[in-house]
Amino acid sequence: MTDLQRPIDDVQLAAVIAEPDLSSLYKHSADDKSVSIVSDKAQEPLDDLVEPDEEYQFRFTDWLFGRKSRKPLDQDAVATKRSVFDDPVLVEHYWPKPEYENIHRLDPKARWTYREEKALVRKIDWRVMLWAAISFSALNLDRSNVNQANTDNFLPDLGLTTDDFNLGNSIFRIAFLCAELPSQLVSKRVGPDRWIPTQMTLWSIVTVCQFWLTGRASFLVTRALLGAFGRFIPDLVLYLSYYYTKTELPLRLAFFWMSSNACGVVASFIAYGVLHLRGTLGRAGWRWLFLIEGLLTLVIGIATFFMMPPSPTQTKTWFRPNGWFTEREETICVTRVLRDDPTKGDMHNREGLTIKRLWQAACDYDLWPLYILGIMFGIPVGPPSTYLTLSLRDIGFTTFQTNLLTIPSQVMGMITMFGLTLISETVNDRSIVSMMEDLWALPCLIALYCLPENPNPWVYFAVATVLLSYPYSHPIQVGWCSRNSGAVASRTVNASLYNMCVQLTAVIYSYIYQADDAPQCEGNRTLIIICAINIGLLYPGTKLYYVWRNKSRDRKWNKMTKEEKVLYLQTTKDIGNRRLDFRFAS
Repeated sequence: MTDLQRPIDDVQLAAVIAEPDLSSLYKHSADDKSVSIVSDKAQEPLDDLVEPDEEYQFRFTDWLFGRKSRKPLDQDAVATKRSVFDDPVLVEHYWPKPEYENIHRLDPKARWTYREEKALVRKIDWRVMLWAAISFSALNLDRSNVNQANTDNFLPDLGLTTDDFNLGNSIFRIAFLCAELPSQLVSKRVGPDRWIPTQMTLWSIVTVCQFWLTGRASFLVTRALLGAFGRFIPDLVLYLSYYYTKTELPLRLAFFWMSSNACGVVASFIAYGVLHLRGTLGRAGWRWLFLIEGLLTLVIGIATFFMMPPSPTQTKTWFRPNGWFTEREETICVTRVLRDDPTKGDMHNREGLTIKRLWQAACDYDLWPLYILGIMFGIPVGPPSTYLTLSLRDIGFTTFQTNLLTIPSQVMGMITMFGLTLISETVNDRSIVSMMEDLWALPCLIALYCLPENPNPWVYFAVATVLLSYPYSHPIQVGWCSRNSGAVASRTVNASLYNMCVQLTAVIYSYIYQADDAPQCEGNRTLIIICAINIGLLYPGTKLYYVWRNKSRDRKWNKMTKEEKVLYLQTTKDIGNRRLDFRFAS
C-alpha cells in the first residue's frame, strides 16, 4: 500500500498540531517498505530519510550530565529529514512561491550526511551568527552608555535632574514604540540585510553627536532619535531564521542574548578607561565616552553592509566573488530549512507586509496574555538596573569603582540566563520557568526595601548585585510568542508587537523611582507589589488560559468524524493559530 492509498487515522490527523513541517503525517509503518510514486517536485526513494522523531537533537542536559540516551551517530549516514516535500498530495501546496529568492536551490531529491550538515552549520555560526551577535552588542553599547555617563556627573554637567533623566528614558521608549511597526514594514520591503546596517549607521551618528550635548532639549532630542533608530531585534531574528531550523535557532538565540551581558562587561571596561579623559581639551569624560563608542559602532555599522548577505544563495558579490557557500552547501542550507518549515518559502525576503496583516496580528487575542507579560515581567528589575550607577555614586563609590562594580551582575546574569535555558529545556515549560525571574527578584526587592536610609555601601552593592543577577526570561518569552503565532508572517508581526510591549515596560518603570523619594522606599514597595502580581496571577493565569484553549479545541476536534476532519484540513481558511488543529504552548 502506498502513502497515497493509506487512510488517515486520528493519530496522523492530530500530528498537524503546531508543527509546520507536518512530517509525522507521512511515516511508513515498520512492515511497509514500499516506495511512493510522487510528482517530479517530490522525493522518489523515501527509505533513506530520517524520521523527525529519530533525528538526534543536541540537549544541554545530555551534555551537562553525561547522559548517552542515544547511540552515537554515524556521521556519514544520511541526515535528510522526511517532510511534506515527500508527499505526492501536499507537496504542491507547500512548494515555495516563484518569487522566493532561494527556489533555484531547493532540491527535494538532495541527500546529505550528518558530517556535511555539521560542517555547514558551523560555517553559518562563524559567518552569520557571530556577526549578528556583534551587531546586537553594538546596539546595546550605544543604548546603555548613558548609564556609564551617569557615573561621571553627566546630569549635573547638563543641569539635569533625576526627573529629566526619567523623561529622557520615557521619550526613548516612546520613540522606539512609534518606530517599531513602520520599521518592520520597511525591513520587510527592503530586506533586513539593508535595513539593519542602515539603522546601525544612523544611531551611531546620533551617539557621536551626544559629544556636543548642551542641556535638557538636546538630551531629549538625542534620546528620541536613538529610540527611533535603535530597534532591529525582530529583524535580526527573522534574518537568522533564513539559515537555521527551528531546533537550531533557540540555542543560537540563547547565546545571542548572552552577548548583551558580555557587551555590558566590555562597556564597563571601556567606560573605566575613557572616563579618565575627563579634562582633555576641556571636555568631560562622558563626552569622550559618547564620541569613542559612537565611532566604534559606526565602523561596525558600515562593516555590516558587507557582512550581511541577503540570503544563503546571495553571498557572492563584487567584494566576495567566491561567496561563502558552495553550490552544494547552498542546496543543503535551503532544502533543510524548508523541509523543517515549508512556510518560509511563502515570502520573498524583499516582500513587504500589508496593513491588513498587521491589523489581523494585533487583533489576535490569543497572544494578548503574552503581551501583558511582556509589559509586566521586567518592571520589578527595571528601576534598580537603570539607577544602579547613580545609586552606587550616591552612596560613596567613585566614578571608576562604580563602572567596575557593575561587572559582577553582568557576568552572573549570563550564567543564570544559561541556567534558565537548561531548566526550560529539561521540563519543556515556558510559563512557570519564565516566572523564575520574578521569584528571584522578590526577596532581593524586600531586602532593598528594608535597608536603612543611609545603608552600608557594600551591603547595598551586595543586595543590588544579587538582584541584577536575575535569570533573564525574555529570550524564552520571545520564542513562546513566536511559537504561539503559528505562521511565518504572523510571527514577524507578533514578535514586533511583543517587543513593543517590552519597551513599554521601561516607560512605566521610569516613573517608579522619584527624586523626592530619595531612599526609594515607596518605589521599592511598588516593585514588590508588581512582582507579587506577576508571580501569583499573571504567569499562572497565562498557563491556565492556554491549557483551557487547548482543551476547548480538543473537545471540538474529537467530536468530528474522520471525514469531517479531512474535509476541515482540506477546506479551512483559518491560518496560523486560528486553525482548529493548532495547539498553544504553555
